[in-house]
Amino acid sequence: MDYQDIKKLIDDMGNSKLESLEIEFPDGIKIKMSKNENKVMATASTQVQSVIEGSAPMTVPTVVPNQENSLVNVAQNNPKEENYKIIKSPMVGTFYASSAPDKAPFVKVGDKIHKGQVVCIVEAMKLMNEIESEFDGEIAEICVKNEDVVEYGMPLFKLK
Repeated sequence: MDYQDIKKLIDDMGNSKLESLEIEFPDGIKIKMSKNENKVMATASTQVQSVIEGSAPMTVPTVVPNQENSLVNVAQNNPKEENYKIIKSPMVGTFYASSAPDKAPFVKVGDKIHKGQVVCIVEAMKLMNEIESEFDGEIAEICVKNEDVVEYGMPLFKLK
């Protein structure tokens, strides 16, 4: 079972009404997830050490429907909103605006950026993933704050 499969299970669990889930695969991998008020706890373990060593607990916030509705309402009430190009989070994780706490942010509002330019880092499962822009443009808005937890598909930046 690879990272993408585990990530998909976590996302599906977070979007479902299930309170807990426990799966044991024939190859020895065991996945146990249960929801708390604002978190999904997932533990993956296996007896095959080369796949996943020991157990790896992680927390992922669940999607709150009211937040999604408010994003939709903003887009519907503001026709200019549709003219922006949106850089979205490709994964669930923690947003970092710079490569280190003492470093300057990768981008700020008003910066002109190019396709392929690193705009932020999203940390997922202790891995720092550099997020590159899919578009050329100018940063119109930074939608999240440094160290905010982001969801898959969540807007990070709006470009003019």
